[in-house]
Amino acid sequence: MNDMRAALYDSFGSPEVLYVSKVPVPAPEHDEVLVRVHAVSVNGAELHGRAGRMRPVTGRRFPQRTGLDFAGEVNAVGATVTGVREGDRVWGILPRGRFGSAAEYVAVHPRQLSPAPAGLPLVQAASLPATGTTAITALRGKARLKPGERLLVRGASGGAGSAAVQLGKALGAHVTALAGPRNLDFVRDLGADEALSYTTTRLSDLGTFDVILDTVGTLHSAYRKLLAPGGRMVAIAFDTENFLLSLSYILASTLHGPRRVRFFSGNPRHELFAELTRYVETGAIRPTVDTVHPLAGIGAAHRALEAGGVRGKHVIQIA
Repeated sequence: MNDMRAALYDSFGSPEVLYVSKVPVPAPEHDEVLVRVHAVSVNGAELHGRAGRMRPVTGRRFPQRTGLDFAGEVNAVGATVTGVREGDRVWGILPRGRFGSAAEYVAVHPRQLSPAPAGLPLVQAASLPATGTTAITALRGKARLKPGERLLVRGASGGAGSAAVQLGKALGAHVTALAGPRNLDFVRDLGADEALSYTTTRLSDLGTFDVILDTVGTLHSAYRKLLAPGGRMVAIAFDTENFLLSLSYILASTLHGPRRVRFFSGNPRHELFAELTRYVETGAIRPTVDTVHPLAGIGAAHRALEAGGVRGKHVIQIA
């Protein structure tokens, strides 16, 4: 076992730059495990990386890799690793600033993974590591969402949004979901108390909210005005067309004003994955898979996510 298939690109650009080729199987360090990847999901950060919007993180050396989260089975265990065994079903995310899980194997530290939920097929499990941990960090960690509070989720039908709708209900909130008109029944099925189309609903008709989770990245100032006194807004996306302006606004609003915007860059560890596993095993959060693509179709998956209107996650089946 010297080579494996992996998704690569040799220049920044559209989804067409992606291709599949052979690369060496990573050799795990003494404190790492080698995971045979069954499936990964496609996340917004990978689209930005491929398009060249994350050059300070990705650098400019090619070929570059894509893929952030994964679900699979442990293939080999480093000499100093404890608590993980060959054959264990696991899920996780690569550490911040690293891409490359869209491949047959990945080497990671055990803190970047945990056992996958019992009985959940790994292809479905792959839809949740990034989005589920984001929802938990945003709503429970940053916003401290309380039972009975009003929660607004922008982009409610997407990966993080669909997880947040479910978690919001599990935490006892009244959930209003903003989504595209064809996805309103989908978000209602996830548990939303109200499902409204972002194309026809005026902000002035929404009322006020204790917590707003923004997965879209635009109009931060306008939505911030919908916060009730003591309200909290968590933004997990930027306006990519006005990146510096959007980033500057979020950074300024984290420090000033009565209605501050929280922002975080996800780098979840073992304990957070384990918490997500518990939410899934109790039925509070379930996977939402839009489409399963083969590894050779990763370009089509990127293109579909960029087109919008997604229901949950696009998943790449590898094993």
